[in-house]
Amino acid sequence: MAEVGAHLTAAPAGEDRPSVFEAVAQDSLMAAVKPALQHLVKVLAESNPGRYGFLWHWFDEIYVLLDLLLQQHHLARCSASFSENFYSLKRIPMGDGRQQPLATAGLPKRQHWKSLLLLVLVPYLKGKLEKLVSSLREEDEYSIHPPSSSWKRFYRAFLAAYPYVNMTWEGWFLIQQLCYILGKAEHHSPMLKLAGVRLVRLTAEDIQALEKKWAETTPSQTHSIASRAQSALRRALGGIAFSLSTGLSVSVFFLQFLDWWYSSENQETIKSLTALPTPPPPVHLEHEPSSALLPSLKTVCPLCRKVRVNATALATSGFVFCYRCIYSYVKAHQRCPVTGYATELQHLVKLYSPES
Repeated sequence: MAEVGAHLTAAPAGEDRPSVFEAVAQDSLMAAVKPALQHLVKVLAESNPGRYGFLWHWFDEIYVLLDLLLQQHHLARCSASFSENFYSLKRIPMGDGRQQPLATAGLPKRQHWKSLLLLVLVPYLKGKLEKLVSSLREEDEYSIHPPSSSWKRFYRAFLAAYPYVNMTWEGWFLIQQLCYILGKAEHHSPMLKLAGVRLVRLTAEDIQALEKKWAETTPSQTHSIASRAQSALRRALGGIAFSLSTGLSVSVFFLQFLDWWYSSENQETIKSLTALPTPPPPVHLEHEPSSALLPSLKTVCPLCRKVRVNATALATSGFVFCYRCIYSYVKAHQRCPVTGYATELQHLVKLYSPES
């Protein structure tokens, strides 16, 4: 009984429950880290494609491996993910909350592996699905011919259903958070419920046990070559995970700043302050009826008067239209609809956004 008591610490019911702000903040931490790291890798790849291009090409796979190593390290040592430990939280198995295991005791194997898979695999698969949907939409919008195969009809049906599936997924998380705020649920996220754990704050005993564990240096007594190699590999992986954890802990605020700096909303402000002035349109347009085609909003197509889809510029005039609109017009009239300059289909230039 004494040994069991040494691994347990009492906590008053309700006081250990983190606020919804703490819970949501730790969720958003890793969501901010990935885009910032992605931008750094993109800068490296653009500066030296031959040496660093593979990092950009395989970024998702490299990131998920590093994330797996990082989360495994923290779950084993702190009973929490990296972001949860950063906000002084830990995971405990669902059940009676009066007696809580210390953070150093680790999670039961079942909850440990379920937590690891849900922390790492679910965001990876969700990101891959979003990229697939984006590429399919681009292909669908770029095509000017109706679908002629069952595969095209299938992925169009998939594209039509995806927004509702995504809305259901996000709504599930939102409802869970509302229930957590109202005290009707023990979890702010369905992922925690699926893993069979809940979040609680670290106690003074947890902090003391963690500090003692980090301070301990116990060289392993190994005899066989296999056990020595296993121990060396374990120490190497632990060292890499510790370096990742320390580096992220130190640079997390810098990474969040980068994420804010390179956000789309902030970039619009930066571009407006630093961009060179836009060249004026041809002077003769001011006196011609065709100038009435030009909409007041720059994102609107002059032909269909809707927000541009698959923006395409004419190399002869520089004006931008929807791909379908300008393709049909140039094919029929062989000229620019705004300036009247002679134009052929080969003068259509597809414009790609930085995200593409």
